[in-house]
Amino acid sequence: MQEIELEGHIIDSLIMTKVFDKIMSMNGEFEVLEFRVGKKKTDPSYARLMVTGRNEKHLDEILSGLHRLGARLPNVEDVMLEKTPANKVVPKGFYSTTHHPTYVRHKGKWVPVERIKMDAMIVIESDKAICKTLARIKKGDMIVTGKKGVRVRPPERPRGRTIFEFMGTSTSSERPSETLISQIADEIRDIKKRGGKVVVVAGPAVIHTGAAPSLAAMVRKEYVDVLLGGNALAVHDIEYNLYGTSLGMNIKKAEPVSEGHKNHIYAISEVVRAGSIKDAVEKGIVTGGIMYECVKKKVPFILAGSIRDDGPLPDVITDVMVAQDMMRDALQGADLVLMMATMLHSIAVGNCLPSYVKTICIDINPATVTKLMDRGTAQAIGMVTDVGTFLPMLADKLR
Repeated sequence: MQEIELEGHIIDSLIMTKVFDKIMSMNGEFEVLEFRVGKKKTDPSYARLMVTGRNEKHLDEILSGLHRLGARLPNVEDVMLEKTPANKVVPKGFYSTTHHPTYVRHKGKWVPVERIKMDAMIVIESDKAICKTLARIKKGDMIVTGKKGVRVRPPERPRGRTIFEFMGTSTSSERPSETLISQIADEIRDIKKRGGKVVVVAGPAVIHTGAAPSLAAMVRKEYVDVLLGGNALAVHDIEYNLYGTSLGMNIKKAEPVSEGHKNHIYAISEVVRAGSIKDAVEKGIVTGGIMYECVKKKVPFILAGSIRDDGPLPDVITDVMVAQDMMRDALQGADLVLMMATMLHSIAVGNCLPSYVKTICIDINPATVTKLMDRGTAQAIGMVTDVGTFLPMLADKLR
């Protein structure tokens, strides 16, 4: 048997219900020892439970699941630390992070874990707690093991009515798109007014569907602080600017162009000849589009390479581990991430995000949003719609 505590908005955020369900689904038992309900909407609630398992191993499995829902042990102890024996080798029993805000008790003080993300380790350095991926673990790092002295705070339902209802995420093509797009525009506008950070993750379908001018306008009007994507996004954006095509299709006429399949290779060649995307803009080769506006507005962009890339462009980062690190750095301090028409990059970025970052996923394929949520990005809201319809409407609402 083991006592656990829960505190916060555990009723309306359904955390209490999830705790009960987790215990019962794992064939455990529980008894509510104490339950104090907040009297006002802003007051936290508190619960103390006794959890019972069949044996010590079974109980530990239940407690591990409850820990990720924010349950904590009443008896507070410092975290357990163990030194790593080699680079990329972690001690058995290491603590695997969630993407929720996490705190560790070290030397009698609660220390927030910096750069939190899912499926990583916590390293103590100079009395700081830092979240690191396996690839960045070095020999001699002090790794947190077990769950003692670790607290997790899952996201709670917002106090006000917003589109970001953590406990009510869903994906549907039948939801009122225009109303949602207006709310998304309001959210972006509010974030920018208070000096917040908006990150856009986009795939080449933005260009193929004719929505590139809308995203370019958002960059130009300073609604985008960082752009994340791949080689294809930039290549087809530049192809469209140079030749009016995307994958050899005339975007405005929606018809194939003779020998147009060569155009994206020509576009890559012209940028390589210039030296970089920035050089191509400054030399007057690229005169418009998303990448043009990023250069002009000094909006940082990170283009991560893949096995399918043609070229690639000189700006594409072909070392995926380097690209991963740069993406994580660029995402620090993000208030809202807008993911559009890219399953690969949406899921990758989702895995790098803390759970409190507002996340919106737009895709014509409902499986993209479903997979994103299934892989842990439960804070995302999804809209199943054509990005070619969504982006022009969003840009219009932002005007």
